[in-house]
Amino acid sequence: MAEKRDYYEVLGVEKNADDQTIKRAFKRLAMKYHPDRNKEPGAEEKFKEINEAYAVLSDQQKRAAYDQYGFAGVDQNQGGFGGGFGGGFGGFDFGDIFGDAFGDIFGGGGRRRSGPTVQPGEDLQIQVSITLEEAVKGIKKKFKINKHVTCDCCHGTGCEEGSSTKECPTCHGAGAILKGNGIFRIQETCPTCHGKGKIFEKPCKKCNGEGRYPGKQEVEVDIPAGVDDGMRMTIRGAGEAGRNGAPAGNLFVFIRVKPHPIFEREDMDLYVDVPISITTATLGGKVEVPTLDGKISLTVKEGTQSGTQLRAKGKGIPSIHGSAVGDLYCRIIVEVPVNLNNEQKELLKKFDDSINGKGSKSSSNLPGVKGFMDKVKAFIDGFADPKKNK
Repeated sequence: MAEKRDYYEVLGVEKNADDQTIKRAFKRLAMKYHPDRNKEPGAEEKFKEINEAYAVLSDQQKRAAYDQYGFAGVDQNQGGFGGGFGGGFGGFDFGDIFGDAFGDIFGGGGRRRSGPTVQPGEDLQIQVSITLEEAVKGIKKKFKINKHVTCDCCHGTGCEEGSSTKECPTCHGAGAILKGNGIFRIQETCPTCHGKGKIFEKPCKKCNGEGRYPGKQEVEVDIPAGVDDGMRMTIRGAGEAGRNGAPAGNLFVFIRVKPHPIFEREDMDLYVDVPISITTATLGGKVEVPTLDGKISLTVKEGTQSGTQLRAKGKGIPSIHGSAVGDLYCRIIVEVPVNLNNEQKELLKKFDDSINGKGSKSSSNLPGVKGFMDKVKAFIDGFADPKKNK
């Protein structure tokens, strides 16, 4: 197994980078290694690595834990990423982990538990693929996820209906015990009640006293208009159910926008290539161009060159945070005719003679050609007479 790389190194940012810098780095790399865009070997693993790094560094609590403890702070074995989409991020409290081990060393000086531990359920993450049209207009998606759900028999309590609980005789309700003698003592989770501080006279048979069991749950995600590829949404309380009535974790939804066959997206703007004939480019005219709302007609001016951009205002992507809307940029591509017959070739030669023949003003008809040739002549003359380049 390849050695894990530092999350800051993965995103190519400094350790003091702000949230916006991290977000921009993630978006750039996610676009580069997106499995739908990049088919090179290893691109998908890169994409997962980038998502894992961003999931930690974009969360203030997880980032702080990572900065202090490294990978131990986001240990995958404690409910981490689980190798890709569908795993959890970990619902544990880093302070508890280190407090358990060193909280009472040398007779005090650290944090002691004042009561039983309430540990929320683990966070989960999934990936949702949508089309560009769905990203522009917004859409609701329903899907089922495998996760721990609250026990419908004991309603999360962990004990049989009608039975009672009593204080744990080992930790006396504290949820933790101290081990060791003299001044060196270590605080550990109680092995009898597993941190709950209580035990059940009759544990629930369906969930074995946990208050939850593996199951499936349908989740509906309301994806807003304007989302972009690589964005992350958070659904509070839709993660793993907590043990014995503890709060559920969160569900992180990563948005994947599929590549479009016609449009390219850049932030809130859309780009489309529009091929036109030499005649239309030369004489001007109207051209129909597609938008996500249907076709529109744009005016091509006389003498339009290939590469010219025409803007259709307000035909781009709506802002996810406000009322602003991007634009549609139409790149004009002048198409050279092919498969000409003899008559067409002869007509084209006559047309060329009328432009480039004797007595014609080719400089006014083909200003780009004349400008280029003038630069070439000046360049060659400079070799012949080096003084001209001084």
